[in-house]
Amino acid sequence: MTIRRHPAVLMVPVSAVLGALIFAGIVSNTPLVASSAVLAVIWWLWLLVLVWFVWRVAEWSVDYFVITSARLLLTTGLITRQVNMMPLSKVTDMRFERSLVGRFLGYGTFVMESAGQDQALSRIHFVPYPEQLYLEVVGLIFPDKN
Repeated sequence: MTIRRHPAVLMVPVSAVLGALIFAGIVSNTPLVASSAVLAVIWWLWLLVLVWFVWRVAEWSVDYFVITSARLLLTTGLITRQVNMMPLSKVTDMRFERSLVGRFLGYGTFVMESAGQDQALSRIHFVPYPEQLYLEVVGLIFPDKN
């Protein structure tokens, strides 16, 4: 099973680009900013925030959480791909957490523990449909415990 992380991962970038746009619009219309050079700097700064936002959306579009019968994988990165992997046989305990915002928007965080080792894939944030995926993953990890 392959899933993309929840779009809520983009809440901060969306807020930043909209906040910067509102700020640039308000500051541009104040009488204190009469110089065209100051206006240009303000809008160039907003353009940088917009480019950062587009970058974050592009990264989100190529990031995946993969669940197989043998392992869990999280692929991230737009230019430099990073793949974090944890064999299901190493997972000793698994739980998921949901904040109030996560409940409202429909995402959660998976927390996995392994036998005394610090794994690169111990927390997976912004997992969509966490209850259903949790039950499926736990069924793969502990098939005889159901």
